[in-house]
Amino acid sequence: MAANDTTPLIERRSIDYIPEAERHGRLLSQFTLWMGANLQITAIVTGALAVVLGGDVFWSLIGLLIGQLIGGGVMALHAAQGPKLGLPQMISSRVQFGVYGAAIPIVLVCLMYLGFTATGTVLSGQALGQLFGVSDSVGILIFASVIVLVTVLGYRVIHFIGRVASVIGVVAFVYLFSRLMSQTDVGALLQIRHFSWSSFLLAVSLAASWQIAFGPYVADYSRYLPSNTSSVKTFLAAGAGSVIGAQVAMVLGVFAAAMSNGQFAGHEVAYIVGLSGTGATAALLYFSIAFGKVTISTLNSYGSFMCIATIISGFRGRLEVTRLQRLVFVLVIVGTATLIALLGQHSFLGAFKSFILFLLAFFTPWSAINLVDYYCITRERYDVPALADPNGRYGRWNLLGISVYVFGVLVQLPFISTKFYTGPLVAALGDVDISWIIGLVLPAALYYLCAKKWHGTVPDHLILPVEQGATPTTTNGLAAQA
Repeated sequence: MAANDTTPLIERRSIDYIPEAERHGRLLSQFTLWMGANLQITAIVTGALAVVLGGDVFWSLIGLLIGQLIGGGVMALHAAQGPKLGLPQMISSRVQFGVYGAAIPIVLVCLMYLGFTATGTVLSGQALGQLFGVSDSVGILIFASVIVLVTVLGYRVIHFIGRVASVIGVVAFVYLFSRLMSQTDVGALLQIRHFSWSSFLLAVSLAASWQIAFGPYVADYSRYLPSNTSSVKTFLAAGAGSVIGAQVAMVLGVFAAAMSNGQFAGHEVAYIVGLSGTGATAALLYFSIAFGKVTISTLNSYGSFMCIATIISGFRGRLEVTRLQRLVFVLVIVGTATLIALLGQHSFLGAFKSFILFLLAFFTPWSAINLVDYYCITRERYDVPALADPNGRYGRWNLLGISVYVFGVLVQLPFISTKFYTGPLVAALGDVDISWIIGLVLPAALYYLCAKKWHGTVPDHLILPVEQGATPTTTNGLAAQA
């Protein structure tokens, strides 16, 4: 615990490399963080969408589980990069896209975080409005203030809140499940089995997109772990916490939507709390909903800050960000998300479904390229100091990575089915959206084949910055150079 005792409450670092002397934490914190991040109302709503949009209970549950495992595997592979590199996730994209070129996917990641923060703020505003007897808009503003505070405090506070949220979430969900089981015939719901590919793959896509969307920032919360932390154990800790938490929440959403007789959409928070009755119990559940959203909304805001800092540092050539700059970034990010929440709070459900499905077109190719490069091409051999140098090993623009990424986005267009855009092949496939499968498999295969032939020079070993007090040849047990 010595490292923890000397680590300040307010995080000092941002997107720069975490020296070994400042590494701390245990794998359990990865499990509890991602469990707490998923045991929350937005995951319930996501699961409910599988039924609200036409699926039955049985096949929706199966589809959601398959999506969790596929998407959770992708997410956890990103998590395993954190301890080895000691960097936020999107910084490592400079290996595949170039120091300047990495800004392309990062801008889209920022938009994703804004959307998720805004939609989560809507639900939290509903909960706080009911808890304190104020309007949803006032509840949104209260929640936004809390998110600003926690995001500015940073890594240690975020993990602490994740642990608390996981405990509160488990208690709340056990109670809600017990109430739900006493009010409905679950067996009868499971006996209704009307399989259709469109509804089944919608459920798979909802869960997979939920998990894959964590990929661009999951390593941000594992980068402080000691560098000798097992990659397999990091994968299992983060992946299990996220998959279990999300599946539990989405199962509750499926059953709640199935027994709601159309009353769920538009009144998500009130309906879920209504399962418990009224009075003090309802008040506690409103609190647990709002607190549960603190974790994930803070992750989104913190991730937004990391992404904006990454973009700016790429063009300025520096990685350091002052605390004042952090505060300004966070205020702008949360302020923008809050404005979106206030303007869009009355058309939440439909917009949210379209938003999370459309995101897959932009993030599955990025995940495919990043993971194939890290695990199959470079095999963890990164030159970390060169990530801050536009004239260094990775250059300004990596045309190979950018070209495959653009291909990965475009090749999905014929198969996308959302309110924003519907591809020409969707109807021929029975309105089944398989774009995310195309976006994972084809860019991964293309990048692997091309990178094996045309990839730039790869170091013989992982090159880390020289730490104070370390020799130039031994940093974290690996050769290092400035």
